[in-house]
Amino acid sequence: MTAGGSPRPARRRRRRILAWTLGAVAGAVVLAVAGVVIWSQVGVYRAEPGPVEAVREDSAITVTDGAAGIVLTPADGGSGEGLVFIPGAKVDPWAYAPTLAGAVAEDGLTVVITRPWLGVAFFDLRPLSTFTGLAPDVSSWAVGGHSLGGVRACQLATEANALVLFASYCANDLGDSGLPVVSVSGSEDGLSTPEKIADAAGELPADAVFVEIPGASHASFGAYGPQDGDGSPTISDAAMAAALTDALADFLPAG
Repeated sequence: MTAGGSPRPARRRRRRILAWTLGAVAGAVVLAVAGVVIWSQVGVYRAEPGPVEAVREDSAITVTDGAAGIVLTPADGGSGEGLVFIPGAKVDPWAYAPTLAGAVAEDGLTVVITRPWLGVAFFDLRPLSTFTGLAPDVSSWAVGGHSLGGVRACQLATEANALVLFASYCANDLGDSGLPVVSVSGSEDGLSTPEKIADAAGELPADAVFVEIPGASHASFGAYGPQDGDGSPTISDAAMAAALTDALADFLPAG
């Protein structure tokens, strides 16, 4: 000890232990973040090029591809209605352009397909205004999404005028929100099964509209090919796209 009785060796040991502990925690955080990043980039479902090219070449649709999202605008002027659409986990945002194109070309809906951080909606904490700002001429916005993207859409729903769920359901309670809601599902969905959607119906307002498309699987809602754990679809891509266009037209009024 020193003349004052201070145990310097003990202090140095405590400092070394603290430094080692902080270093271990920092290392664990770095490894966890790296693991999440790697996971988010493995097994990504890529958009099928043929259907995407058809959207790009459609003279009735103007396409703007930006860092925050893909904007599909009616070439001849929109209805004043817009939909911010959030992709399912690790699904290429372009995969939803073919299934939403009919609502744009035929009904004047403006669609913003978001680009979630790391490709997973739960990692994206940006407000809805980040995406509605990409189409400032739209006067009324719905928010929606597919699968995990729909779960995130439920969290943003109070910032919008309506909620659109594709093969998805809410994990938060919107029962008293008064929001118009349409939930579109598939009879052959092996992931967001009809039973799961029915079980979660209590999270939605009592007047929510439920539409089940016969023969549709989970992956039928986007042009990205088969998905692990899914059922086998019996509906064609063209029929599926038409069914989704009809469901949105019946739900979202013209502006």
